[in-house]
Amino acid sequence: MSFTIGYCEAKCYGNPIDICGEIERPPVREAGYFWFAKMHKHLCLLPNIIIATFIFLFISTAALCQSNSEWAIFRGDPSLSGISKARIKTPLDLKWTYQTDDAIIAGPVIGNNTIFVSSIGGIVYALDLEGELLWEYKTDNSIEAPALYLDGKIYVGNLSGYLYALNAKTGELIWKYETDNQIMGSANYYYQDEKLFLLVGSYDFFLHSIDAATGAAIWKYESDNYINGAPAIGNNMALFGGCDGFLHMVSLQNGIADDKIEVATYIAGSVAFSNNLVYTGDYDGLFSCIDLESKSIRWQYENPSSNLPILASPSVNNDVVIIGGQDKRLRSLDKNTGEQLWEFNAGGRIDASPVVVGNSVIAVTMDGMIYIVHLNNGKEMWSYEIGSAIAHNPAVINNSVVVGARDGNVYFFKK
Repeated sequence: MSFTIGYCEAKCYGNPIDICGEIERPPVREAGYFWFAKMHKHLCLLPNIIIATFIFLFISTAALCQSNSEWAIFRGDPSLSGISKARIKTPLDLKWTYQTDDAIIAGPVIGNNTIFVSSIGGIVYALDLEGELLWEYKTDNSIEAPALYLDGKIYVGNLSGYLYALNAKTGELIWKYETDNQIMGSANYYYQDEKLFLLVGSYDFFLHSIDAATGAAIWKYESDNYINGAPAIGNNMALFGGCDGFLHMVSLQNGIADDKIEVATYIAGSVAFSNNLVYTGDYDGLFSCIDLESKSIRWQYENPSSNLPILASPSVNNDVVIIGGQDKRLRSLDKNTGEQLWEFNAGGRIDASPVVVGNSVIAVTMDGMIYIVHLNNGKEMWSYEIGSAIAHNPAVINNSVVVGARDGNVYFFKK
């Protein structure tokens, strides 16, 4: 087995300058677009604006389907908001650990009372909430991207460039889709014509749309460099950045670009979408808010004393944006202006994305700390040291937090 350490939204081991440096263009399959969508006959007579509204509301409803007992996608919902509907009370107690075969870089997800987590040994594990193994599935290469749980299936990509669809109850392979280079980011999903489709980016420069039922290619959109993170869903578009430094805005219907906006040199993480705005950090240490209506940068935040990379994806609620960075700081910014509201010194590099749960923020660090701080003022409410690097965000359900670490352990905390 061979693997390459890299990122899905927040993985930086070794020299980070090599993340998006010199590249050799991989061969790609046919770059054409696959047209697939036809409206049902009973919609054909409706005015276009009604049809468009119907589609938008359908997708928006899907984005809100997260329950307080599931963390089915690594940022909580298709907009990648980083918001959990669960409730958390402190202090939490460590209830159990589970040792996997190798280091864990990909964050866990939770669905149907099952925890799904993957290792750089290429194995997908399904654990019950008591820490007992239900099944495992061996892929052919390292897994650094979080899985997606949806409709009784698990979708997960690996460094061979395959996206696997597994039966969530049994671990049996349903289908396997091949890209032409490694997959570093989680898959996302959307609905059209009441059918479910997946989106996944690859180091082959393409964003791939895939039929979730069959694994068939629907369309491909070509960017200008590696795609590290997951695409967010917003305004009936796929929204993502990459090593080309652009925010790409791609139609879900046909994979054609609406536009792209230059933001930075490298965008190594996943963006978040909220109310026609996109939020993202970059490798230059800037954090940007991009207005999709004006197609321009509304504001930017920069740490005046450091320009270390911001690799973690933000959490965005109605009022604030929570960001973490390699400067070891967790920050709350005004969502509309970018003004800093508070700052918390975590003491260790924050490469994993924070999660907002009610009035709490959960953050983890590369020196093995888990923190819960108050959303309103950044005051520490609880902390726990596991002693091993945590490279990806936690999964959160009611009064429970699950993390995977570089020591290969899954840690389950509960009130």
